[in-house]
Amino acid sequence: MTDPIAPDRAVPDRTALVAHARDSIARGSRSFALASKLFDRQTRERAWLLYAWCRKCDDIADGQDHGGALSVVADAQARLSDMRVMTDRALRGEPTGDPAFDGFGLVMRECAIPHRYAHDLIEGFALDARDWRPRSQDDMLRYCYHVAGAVGCMMAVLMGVDPQDDATLDRACDLGLAFQLANIARDIGEDEAADRCYLPVEWLVEMDIPPGEHMKPWVRPRLAILGRRLADMAAAYEASARHGTGALPPRAAWAVLAAAGIYGDIARTVARRGPMAWDHRVVTRKSDKLMWVARAGLQVIGRARRWPGETVRPGTLWRRPSV
Repeated sequence: MTDPIAPDRAVPDRTALVAHARDSIARGSRSFALASKLFDRQTRERAWLLYAWCRKCDDIADGQDHGGALSVVADAQARLSDMRVMTDRALRGEPTGDPAFDGFGLVMRECAIPHRYAHDLIEGFALDARDWRPRSQDDMLRYCYHVAGAVGCMMAVLMGVDPQDDATLDRACDLGLAFQLANIARDIGEDEAADRCYLPVEWLVEMDIPPGEHMKPWVRPRLAILGRRLADMAAAYEASARHGTGALPPRAAWAVLAAAGIYGDIARTVARRGPMAWDHRVVTRKSDKLMWVARAGLQVIGRARRWPGETVRPGTLWRRPSV
């Protein structure tokens, strides 16, 4: 966990905070690091600062260092309390002694990002801290909002979207949901090893999969059905998110569309592998990532025609909580 700090400790200068954040995203996510290079410099640095805080909170909650194998932590509530205290201090503009939190406070002030999204993200970690499990599909999607959809909203404001533009923020949230659904599909085995499961209980009952048995070899064909279901859901939210790119500057839209394609390949690969999806961790090859960068560049040119912003968002999609 983060060490206690001296109240008079000064916040590092912006250059140092950006350098720390750049190193954090390079270590924590090659996919997001690549997509971030498509932003203009200011937006790129701000995206790094936000990512570093998200990554640090995740690591605090799970006892990790920039990802890796999940571990079972014995002091989850203490870690959560520490995370809340440090986040609130950063939001007040006070020094924290941790560059991830100090950089987060800086970008929140620079972009006037509503604080509620930061608190919503932490609520996702609070669910994990109390060994929460989703009973229904809506429960799962609500969790996806807390740990990823809220970040999508913060990123949208960071890229210049008006915090009152609910229609565009809904689309930004949809991309976060798509990313998290892909994560859930890919990480079923890793989550099971850490005594976690984000598959709704109702889904497991529907597939006649006994509690705690979903990774057993004899269940794999049934689990593959749920993997495809998650991939189909991710695709629906990804498609919806693309309709929000018209509200973004061209370079920001380029980065978002590239990230959507790169991350979408994770869910698509899980669906394609079927029962073998969890034999080896799904990754997107560098050549495929570069292909998406090129494809997204072309998509930016015709995005208004392909994904008009005035298109009504499908009513069948789950919607983030209103303020």
